[in-house]
Amino acid sequence: QVQLVESGGGLVQAGGSLRLSCAASGRTSGKYSMAWFRQAPGKERESVAAISWSGGITFYADSVKGRFSISRDNAKITVILQMNSLKPEDTAVYYCAAEYTLLSDYVSVLESAVDYWGKGTLVTVSS
Repeated sequence: QVQLVESGGGLVQAGGSLRLSCAASGRTSGKYSMAWFRQAPGKERESVAAISWSGGITFYADSVKGRFSISRDNAKITVILQMNSLKPEDTAVYYCAAEYTLLSDYVSVLESAVDYWGKGTLVTVSS
């Protein structure tokens, strides 16, 4: 089992920045593609960003391209989502997700393929 714990959420004004962290613990041996998803009130969960085990492959949803950046530190087993130029529509609960993979350069944002989920951290962007 792998436990994922998100942190860094909070209240920020539009145009501001937040840095979300996801710390993994437990049975972390092996390779994992990591991703961030979010779910806004009354909406379905959607993918935000993902990163391969190697860190060399990334994915961003069109709505966050140019504003968000995903990175990882495999030594510390953490994944970071740097969010800049935040907008009220970024308000959501943000979830960290991990998918076991044999490939170093594999990235996925398929919810059904996620092996582990964090409990989420709330991001609120005021206008």
